[in-house]
This record gives sequence, C-alpha cells and structure tokens, in this order.
Amino acid sequence: MKTTDPNSEAAPLQLEPYLKLFLRFLRFGLLAWGGPVAQIAMIRQELVDEEHWVTNDRFNRVLAVYQVLPGPEAHEMCVYFGMLSRGRLGGLLAGLGFMLPGFVLMFGLSWFYVTVGITLPLFAAIFYGFKPAVAALIFRAVHRVGQHALMDKWLWAIAIAAFALQWFGVHFLITLVVSGLLYALVKRRIPEPAVAGLLILPLATLVTASGPSWFTLFISGLRTGLLTFGGAYTAIPFLQHDAVEVGGWMTNAQFLDGLALGGILPAPLIIFSTFVGYLGGGPLGALVITLGVFGPAFAFTLVGHEHIERLIENKTTHAFLDGITAGVVGLIAATALGLLRDAVPDWPAAAIFASALLALYLWKAKAAVAGVMLGAGVLGLLLFRL
Repeated sequence: MKTTDPNSEAAPLQLEPYLKLFLRFLRFGLLAWGGPVAQIAMIRQELVDEEHWVTNDRFNRVLAVYQVLPGPEAHEMCVYFGMLSRGRLGGLLAGLGFMLPGFVLMFGLSWFYVTVGITLPLFAAIFYGFKPAVAALIFRAVHRVGQHALMDKWLWAIAIAAFALQWFGVHFLITLVVSGLLYALVKRRIPEPAVAGLLILPLATLVTASGPSWFTLFISGLRTGLLTFGGAYTAIPFLQHDAVEVGGWMTNAQFLDGLALGGILPAPLIIFSTFVGYLGGGPLGALVITLGVFGPAFAFTLVGHEHIERLIENKTTHAFLDGITAGVVGLIAATALGLLRDAVPDWPAAAIFASALLALYLWKAKAAVAGVMLGAGVLGLLLFRL
C-alpha cells in the first residue's frame, strides 16, 4: 500500500510486510554484481522506474548525499528505502538483506582459505592470476576516483603530498586531517568536522598500534567505514595499514587474496573486510570488523538522514571533505604501488596485469569486474598447466 503523498520527505512511500521487504533487498544482494554503479542502477530501475517509490529527482538528490558521505552508497540507499517503507526497523532489515549474501559467501570463503588453504596446485594457479588482476583493479580505481576528486591544482598537490607521506610512514589519519584542513584553509572555510577529526586522532592511533583483539578489529572496521570517501577501493589503504603494516596478522599476498575474493562476489567490494577480520580474529573477528565497517552506513540513515542532508548542504563542509578525498587518492596510489610488488612477481603476472588493466578501461559491462577477475584466474590456470 502506498501513501497518498509521494513527495513527502517524512512519510513512508511503500508499506510492505517486514518479511517481504527483507526478501526484496535480499534479492538485490544476490544480484549485486558489477560494483556500485550497477547496483544503484538495479535499485533505481525497480523502486523508481517500475514501482515509483520516489521520483527520479528525489532519488538523485538522496544519492548525491550518500556519494559525499563515506561508506558503500548502494548499501546506504537500501537502508534509506527500507526506512522510507517501514521506519528504522525496515531500514535495518533492508540493509541486512542487501549485505547478507556477500557476507555469508565471504565468510565461507574465508573459512575455506584458512582451513583448506590455497596451496593445492589448482588454487595456487587461480590465485596467481587473481593477484595481478586485483592490482589492475586498484590502479583503475585510483584513476576513476582521482578524475572526479582532483579538480584543481591544490587538490593535486594534496594528493601528491599524501602519496609522499604514506611512503615516509606518516599515520594516514594525520595525513587525512591535515589534507582536509589545508584545503579548507585554501578555500577559507574551516568546518566543525575538522575539530572532531583532531579530537579522535590520538585514540584512533593508539588503537591501531595495539594487537588484533576483537575490540581492535571493530575499531579498525569502524574507522574504515567512516573514511571510505569515493568508493570501496578507498578502504584499501586503511585496512592494509592495520592488518599488514601495523597488526601484522596477514601478509600483502594474503591481503590481495582477500581483495580477489571480494571482486568475484555479488556484494560491495568492501565485503573483503570480512576476510581481513577472519584472518585476524577467526569467525568472531570477521563478524566484528564487518559490523564496524557497515555500522556507519546504517547509522547515517537510521540516526538522522535529514540532519546529514542539511550538513552536506552546508558549503563550509565541502572544502574539508574535498581535501580528505584528495588525500585518500594519494594514499590509495601509494598502497597500490606497494601491493604491486607482491602481485606482479614475474613477466607472466605482468602480462596478466596489463591485460586486466586494458580490459577494465575498455569493457563497460556491469559484470566487468567479476569477468576480469574470473578471466585472470583462468589465465593463471592455463599458465600453470603450460
């Protein structure tokens, strides 16, 4: 049953039984191939074009808000529509439905990876092909995020400086806060979020330096969920820093394996965090880091979408967020180069990397990422047999 005011911001637009609502978004999760663009297009087609839950203009306006906020925007849109339908419980059910298939699949693959391993020749060959393809995905993501984020010479300078600071070992939170403040100073707009960032910096740094306890895994996931500006690929430097550089509970090669598994699943790529948590703390570690990563995506809508929308409309926050995003571009570029050493150990792997990168630029289909990953695995298998 629909309400009589389809343009109302407060009233639910589509009243569905809770089970039907959950199953609708569970189906979205099962079909969530092809990254956020394809996922959002799928949601738009059913809820806007076919069932008219909201107008297209309103959908675009809400999407613009979530594209500025950190976190997987497709998941955040699901939470938003679930809340429109049945309030906060509906938003919770919709968000859980969308993320559940990817989480269950990644959890199962993580268990298999730890229990059985990939030392068998078949798996070793497939993952040999996966790793350079993952490196190509990250390099493509740097370009994609950068072309939208680096809009002037100051943002380019911030990105380059962040790249250098990452190589010199400066903590990424310091880099991001300074990046936001610098660009805010350039634009002469100092927002309140900058003060908040400075206040949480000592605690976040202290937690990162401790071991991979369940609490540390949760905080690592939470911080990642709060800093993923510009898409799931921007989570890579944060989790890699915690898991490989500081925590030491996994190697770069294992980190690449987790990214490879995330790239072939019907889920937001950020679901690879479940793999990172599993290697750090077993089944419970996988659960708590996933809760941390996806917690902000739920909270932004369930706690107060309207307040966040007003905050985003406040232009004093734009410069700070733009500076942070430029800093993230530099961080992910530096991380990509570091991972490339482990992903491309020889000339055959380099050939897979180049082929995957070319395919990602030329192939525009929704399933391009999954197709490139699977194709690279097949190439690895063929090279192994040759």
